[in-house]
Amino acid sequence: MNGPTPIAALANEHGLRTRYEVCQPPAEGESRTPIECDALIVGAGPVGLFQVFELGLLEIKAHVIDSLACPGGQCMELYPDKPIYDIPAVPVCTGLQLTDNLLQQIEPFGATFHLGQEVAEVGRREDGRFDVCTSRNQRFVARTIFIAAGVGSFQPRTLKVEGLDKFEGSQLFYRVRNPAHFAGRNLVIVGGGDSALDWALNFAADGAHRAESVILVHRRDGFRAAPASVARMKALCDEMQMQFEVGQVTGYEETAGSMSAVKVTGGDGVTRVMPCDRLLVFFGLSPKLGPIAEWGLTLDRRQIAVDTECFATNVPGIFAVGDINTYPGKKKLILSGFHEAALAAFAAAPYVFPDKRIHLQYTTTSPKLHKVLGVESPVFD
Repeated sequence: MNGPTPIAALANEHGLRTRYEVCQPPAEGESRTPIECDALIVGAGPVGLFQVFELGLLEIKAHVIDSLACPGGQCMELYPDKPIYDIPAVPVCTGLQLTDNLLQQIEPFGATFHLGQEVAEVGRREDGRFDVCTSRNQRFVARTIFIAAGVGSFQPRTLKVEGLDKFEGSQLFYRVRNPAHFAGRNLVIVGGGDSALDWALNFAADGAHRAESVILVHRRDGFRAAPASVARMKALCDEMQMQFEVGQVTGYEETAGSMSAVKVTGGDGVTRVMPCDRLLVFFGLSPKLGPIAEWGLTLDRRQIAVDTECFATNVPGIFAVGDINTYPGKKKLILSGFHEAALAAFAAAPYVFPDKRIHLQYTTTSPKLHKVLGVESPVFD
C-alpha cells in the first residue's frame, strides 16, 4: 500500500487504542510526486502531537515524520507503563495513556504520519517553501517546519560483549515493551539509573509480572536513581526477594542455542556465573541530532537556539519546540513544550495564510473552533 492507510482500517500493534493515518513510503525505485503541505512536524512525541492540535485550531493541516514505528516518542519507547504526574489537570497517566489521549485529541485535524524514517535533506525554494526528503525517499514541499524531535534521534547504549547481540529481541533487551514477556523468568538487569531500579523493583515485587528471580548488576554500589528506589531495592535484597551484585557482565553461557547464564566479573576480579534467560540493559540513550545538525540552524550545545517570542529558529519558517530547543531559563518539561507549540503555531500562520489576520479564539466559546473540532456549540442560558 503506497498511500495513506485510513484511520478506521489501521491495525495498531503498540497498545494504542486511538487509530491514526499512516502513509507508507515509496517502494525502492518508485517515483512519487512530492507531498505539498502547510506544516511538516519532525517528531511524534507528546509535543509534536500537541503541535498538530495547535496548528489544527488555526486550520493548518500537518504531516508528521518520526524515526520510530509508532507515535509517542520517548513516552512510548522508554516508559509506556511508567506513571507521569505533571500533565495539567491529569493527576496521573502512563506514557501510553498520554499518547493515546493526544492522538484522540488531534483526530479531527486529520494529520498524516510518516513513521520509521528520518528527515535526511532540507532545502529552501525560491518561493520560500522547503524541499524535504526522508531517509526512505518520501519527499515533501512544506511551507513551514516544526522540529519537535526531543533529544534528537536516540539509540540505547549497548552492552559490549562479543556474540551477545545475536540474542537481541529474544533474550537481550534495552527497553521493556511488554512486561508480561518477563514474568516467571530468571532476569539479570544491568544499570544504575532510574530505569534499571524501577524495572528491578517491578519484577521483584509481588504482582502479575513477577519474575522467577531478579539480579541487579551495576559496576559500583552508588546509583543515579531516586533514593527511595535504592532503599526499596536494598530492602528486597535483605528479604531475599532479589539480589544485587557489583560488577560487569563480561560473558554468557549458551545451551541449545539459547542464553542460559551470564558471567559477571566483580571488582575483586572473580567471575561469577548467574542464571539468566532474559537480560535487560539500561545504560541510557545516546542522543544524536543527525541530519538536523546540517540544516544551517543556530545550535547551542547540540540544541537549537530559538526566539522565545515565537520559538522560531534563525531560519524563517522553521520552528523548534520541546526538548530539542534551548533558551535562557529553558526547562525540559512536557508542559513547557505544550506552551511552546501554541506560540509557534500562531507565528507560523502568516507563512500559510499571508493575507489572513489571525485572531485568538477560545475553544470554550468559539463556534468556529467548535466546527473545526467537530463538536456542538453549547447553549448558555
